[in-house]
Amino acid sequence: MTQPSFATHEVFNQSPPFEEVDLFTMDRPLVDAVKANGGAAAERELSEFGKHWGSAAMADRGRLANENTPKLRTFDAKGNRRDQVEFHPAYHELMAHSAHAGVHNSTWTADGKPAGHAAEVIRAAKFYMASQVETGHLCPITMTRASVGALAMRPDLLARVMPVLSTKSYDPTFAPWPEKRGMTLGMGMTEKQGGTDVRANMTRAARNGSAYRITGHKWFMSAPMCDAFLVLAQADEGLTCFFMPRFAPDGSVNAIQFQRLKDKLGNRSNASSEVEFVGAYAERVGEEGKGIRTIIQMVQLTRQDCAIASVGLMRSGLAHALHHARHRSVFQKHLADQPLMQAVLSDMALHVEASTALVMRLCRAFDRTPHDAAEAAYMRLLTPAIKYWTCKSAPPFLYEAMECLGGNGYVEDGILARHYRESPVNAIWEGSGNVMCLDVLRALSREPEAAMSVLQALAAETKGLPGASEAVAFIGQTFRRADGERVARLAVEKLALLAAAAALNGVSPHQAELFATTRLAADRASMYGAVELDSADVRALLERALP
Repeated sequence: MTQPSFATHEVFNQSPPFEEVDLFTMDRPLVDAVKANGGAAAERELSEFGKHWGSAAMADRGRLANENTPKLRTFDAKGNRRDQVEFHPAYHELMAHSAHAGVHNSTWTADGKPAGHAAEVIRAAKFYMASQVETGHLCPITMTRASVGALAMRPDLLARVMPVLSTKSYDPTFAPWPEKRGMTLGMGMTEKQGGTDVRANMTRAARNGSAYRITGHKWFMSAPMCDAFLVLAQADEGLTCFFMPRFAPDGSVNAIQFQRLKDKLGNRSNASSEVEFVGAYAERVGEEGKGIRTIIQMVQLTRQDCAIASVGLMRSGLAHALHHARHRSVFQKHLADQPLMQAVLSDMALHVEASTALVMRLCRAFDRTPHDAAEAAYMRLLTPAIKYWTCKSAPPFLYEAMECLGGNGYVEDGILARHYRESPVNAIWEGSGNVMCLDVLRALSREPEAAMSVLQALAAETKGLPGASEAVAFIGQTFRRADGERVARLAVEKLALLAAAAALNGVSPHQAELFATTRLAADRASMYGAVELDSADVRALLERALP
């Protein structure tokens, strides 16, 4: 007797893969923000980048690099120390594609000077798009780019490094950096007894001719297969910054011994290590005892990238949620046509649009800082505030995006679960939330007049927006309080919201009014969608987010 046939595996009412898309041109808020901040001439270049990174092939590389995590090979078969990390080929391919696009060096000239014009804005747009595909490999990419800021304190060393660092080649071979086609740099600051308090570091640096020998331990050092690292250690005059290559000048492998790779919640494709230095060769960067002042030039740039990546992750979450909702039918109509889902998605779209305008405005400040004191003050005051708000926004935002897909969002088959696990790291690394708030307070105390001029400029740029004048008054009063640290989080968040409204007002005034109405003029509800927007505004926000 034959059994009846059932087509139980016919797939319907599911969204198609969100692939083979142009991550630039389909993102109207990004296109407009890049244009408003001086990058319009690069639209064709950015569209080509967006098509490439929006391809199914790049999505697959991102998946493979995270499913096949790095492996530490401490010893070879004969017991000799090896201290190498092996990566899946997909990781190396991601690195090569980012390097070819100049994501690791395009904000610098070949001799290590700021490239100017809109280099920061254009490069940020690429970083933002790449983060939507695979964020882990961007850790060495961002550290390499940022290291030039610190190496500038040692011009002779910078002049030796830039011919290799300034190429668009990625060279994964384990060899001395002067022999390579391209190079990457990492960072080693924190120790287990100190963490954020790097002045408590115990790693020691002893003079050895014109160089130093470093002995000690780092609790976190990323990424261990970089060709060199900027490391903090205690020298005779105090905490000092050092350039530590993987190979010593005589060609021997430097005494950098990896103890283990960290088993992280996310950021799985990227290797982060715990390491011992056993008399490792290093060269001083900057003056002895001025290590924090030296390496902060690098940290400021990595914080910028933390903010950009967080917004990129949120953008990807929104795009996948909206794409799914437009194809998934529930209760006889598409999810995207359900009023409650529209309320959620449009509110999320508004958040991403403001965040995108804000990080691109920050990048414009980085572009103009060398020649514009007002932009330099904006950069110093608002970098920590923007990192605080954007990075802390990402995890709850991505949870909401996952929920838009229901069970499909929660499983590892899709990208949103990976995005969700990735999202906390940008708030934790390069200065946690409290550290960012303290840095805003320090900027206010060190440069009160410059900081107040930034606040006045934001007031002018948001004049007439709902709740803006009240926000300006609150921020000014709070930062003048003797107990300002106790309420710093509230004031810093309000400062970031004000800056976002100002940035968005320079891109899309109507969206800025919606943002100010829902974020500044009223007590913000804790859930997305708990706002009331006009139906026309809902449609416009969603169409701008994903045509």
